[in-house]
Amino acid sequence: MELTILMPCLNEAETVALCVRKAVGFLERHGLDGEVLVADNGSTDGSQDLARGAGARVVEVRDRGYGAALMGGVRAAKGRYVIMGDADDSYDFGRLEPFLEKLREGNQLVMGNRFRGGIVRGAMPPLHRYLGNPVLSFLGRLFFRLPIGDFHCGLRGFDKQAIERLGLATPGMEFASEMVVKSGLAGYRIAEVPTTLSPDGRSRRPHLRTWRDGWRHLRFLLIHAPRWLFLYPGLALAAIGMLGMTALLFGPVRIGRVTFDIHTLLFCAASVQIGMQMVFFAALGRSYGVMVGVLPPSKTVDRFTRIFSLEIGVLGGVAMILVGLLLAAASVLGWAGAGLHDVNPERMMRLVIPATLCIVLGGQFVINSFFFALLKSAPIIPSARLGEAMA
Repeated sequence: MELTILMPCLNEAETVALCVRKAVGFLERHGLDGEVLVADNGSTDGSQDLARGAGARVVEVRDRGYGAALMGGVRAAKGRYVIMGDADDSYDFGRLEPFLEKLREGNQLVMGNRFRGGIVRGAMPPLHRYLGNPVLSFLGRLFFRLPIGDFHCGLRGFDKQAIERLGLATPGMEFASEMVVKSGLAGYRIAEVPTTLSPDGRSRRPHLRTWRDGWRHLRFLLIHAPRWLFLYPGLALAAIGMLGMTALLFGPVRIGRVTFDIHTLLFCAASVQIGMQMVFFAALGRSYGVMVGVLPPSKTVDRFTRIFSLEIGVLGGVAMILVGLLLAAASVLGWAGAGLHDVNPERMMRLVIPATLCIVLGGQFVINSFFFALLKSAPIIPSARLGEAMA
């Protein structure tokens, strides 16, 4: 069978039959060997019988959630290609030719783009249209270098076997992002076609929850982009902190009527410490993601792994700790020279703060080096799906 038109369904009695009839009509008009499949997620309004009556095959998916319903539908699909879309009559299942054409050309994922095809007045809340979707789609393009203008379009087609190799697992609305991100990480060919979004035909409230589901999409994007979650912010924090410390080590800095002194020096040291730990997390997270198959192999990570070793990390950490101890000893000698009485805090803290920072950073280097060595010694998990998909 060439094509399965898949619709997730949860209490869509008002619209599911109409959507199924449009999809059946599309298959008949083009003489396609295909089916219409409704993945029902526990409807209590008779949607199942209405879908069957309109010509669909219905499968029951017990695990709740948008992603869970679609994954159950994909497993049950008989077609080589699957085109999925919501059963709320917001997408026109009678006009799927562009998706099928792109799939036949060899693309493993074909995304609809509502911003290029047109959004009918009242079809999308202004918050989603002008903020949520554009911002999340921009972040997806930035993080993963994917030429996708509409990450969350519900109408999309894909090669069934290729998508199954990705091991998609998110049960909620973030499934839409997971499919695009993992397809991009696996190096799949992805195309985009204009599609129109119309007001849905339901009288009830949509299943989508703006802030909850928006956060789940954003969380998924960040978790799979350790460079943007940890590395770049960490480098920025560490650089800003080091610049501030360099300027304040030898005395206060005055800019106009504002004076920056040891209090700012302490905050700069904290910025360096947090920033460096974020850099460590970026390296560890990227390595772990490659190991378990969540992220694809990286030449940069491979090069770093070959160069960096436990011994190098431990020696570097111990050296930093020794520098910190020497600075601490110098501060104690200065205190002793004052007869162990009160000393000028501005002068003394310019030794104590860098000493403390060096000791803390040295400890971080040692601890994270052992953790990195542990990751390097762990075997690759054989069930990692992203590596299989890339192969």
